[in-house]
Amino acid sequence: MKYEPLTFDIPELIAISRETIDLHLGLYQGYVKHVNLIREKIDAYNNDPEMNAYAIAEMQRRLGFEFGGMRNHEYYFSQFEGGPKSLVSGTLKDKIEFQFSNLEEWQKRFTQIAQTRGVGWAMLYHDPHTDQLVQTWVDEQHIGQLADLDIILALDMWEHSYLRDFLPTAKGQYIEAFFKNLNWDVIAGRLV
Repeated sequence: MKYEPLTFDIPELIAISRETIDLHLGLYQGYVKHVNLIREKIDAYNNDPEMNAYAIAEMQRRLGFEFGGMRNHEYYFSQFEGGPKSLVSGTLKDKIEFQFSNLEEWQKRFTQIAQTRGVGWAMLYHDPHTDQLVQTWVDEQHIGQLADLDIILALDMWEHSYLRDFLPTAKGQYIEAFFKNLNWDVIAGRLV
């Protein structure tokens, strides 16, 4: 089975240009392409797994990066579909308010995570084992992904997400723009 790039109906965004989104979507398509190429290589190398052990191991290592890049971007782009919608009520809002007092306090803490130096992702997860929200930083596309937790919100902090619209020193402005464009109905729907 081959992965196919998803299409996203992203409206004009506040302070994030169409040019940035189009460039970013092209990078996403590259992740999908590389996931498929790596899987094909692994299958081919498995014809002689002993002779190709090193190549298989390297492809398996690389698969985590490419697959993480593919899937993280699917979460990222889909939360813009349908245009901005506020989080006014529901289970996700209740959980945020219970754990963080209010949406503003949660957003402040999440923004601190997003300001981490380096490239990666600020992520909000739901832990189905404890019914708690967990937020953390993920290096690159995959290092630090929390196992068996559901991704609720994904904020791409690689420079390609914002450099056409914001200076490197203005990451905070990009994060503010990100929050202004979110469709919280989509995000809340991820909480199972």
